[in-house]
Amino acid sequence: MIDPRVKYRHIQCFLEVARLRSLVKAAEELSITQPAVSKTLRELEEILEVRLFDRSRKGVVLTQFGEVLLHYAGASLAALKQGLDSVAQARMSGESYLNIGVLPSVAARIVPTAVQRFLAESVETTLTLITGPNTFLLSRLRLGELDLVVGRLADPEQMAGLSFTHLYSESVSFVVRKGHPLLDRKPLDIRRLADHVVLYPTQEAIIRPYVERLLIAAGVTNLPRRVETISNTFGRSFTLDTDAVWIISSGVVSRDVAAGDLVELPIETTGTTGPVGLTTRADTAPTPALVMLQACLRFAADKAAVRL
Repeated sequence: MIDPRVKYRHIQCFLEVARLRSLVKAAEELSITQPAVSKTLRELEEILEVRLFDRSRKGVVLTQFGEVLLHYAGASLAALKQGLDSVAQARMSGESYLNIGVLPSVAARIVPTAVQRFLAESVETTLTLITGPNTFLLSRLRLGELDLVVGRLADPEQMAGLSFTHLYSESVSFVVRKGHPLLDRKPLDIRRLADHVVLYPTQEAIIRPYVERLLIAAGVTNLPRRVETISNTFGRSFTLDTDAVWIISSGVVSRDVAAGDLVELPIETTGTTGPVGLTTRADTAPTPALVMLQACLRFAADKAAVRL
């Protein structure tokens, strides 16, 4: 923890004296008196309980403790200045654009809250949100067509040149309409899925391998009436209107389940859990607007976790 007694003026004064090697010159640079410089340095030394400078008639020289503080304080102050400048730039630079790739499950779960919070900051940035399979979004990210992808962590071979920041973990759900015949079967035999139409993730869906492993382990090797889709609109409507079973990321249907419109089948899906987060290009520095949006996404993910 930083001692709350250490103020910005202490660090600024220390850096000027260290740079100019003179109390007099530092006072002139800071537009204060020499006694004020001496007092400020003395306060800082008392707080840190070390001597930062050796003083003589020739000027001042950093002690070993002073050298250590200089190494970190200079970089910290520069980073702070860059941060303040970036905030001003975000406010004053005029309209900018962010192209964001969003996995459908994330689009339903945290993106609405994040976008509301971002827009409330009155930043003149136009957001373009593009949904699709994870592989498609990552390919556009590598080409520079997207600034950020919010979705599941991809396989290692797909992450070359990319950076991932974890937000939360998500599993797969097997959901049906209220009153579905399978809800009356206790305990549920997962092999009874074959008696119904099953909405199944497509080949490019990142959850597909997780679902395949789960079903194979449970002895389900054939689903004769399988419809492969990544359309959330179709999946929701079809599941509400029929006896279909929809296999989908939990984030897509979390609100429907909470509202009681859809019901999760009692199937153990812990093995399908995977990390969801922010993927960016590792060699590209984020713009101030992107930094703000990432913070809003982290806030939304934390808020969603609290609700759960």
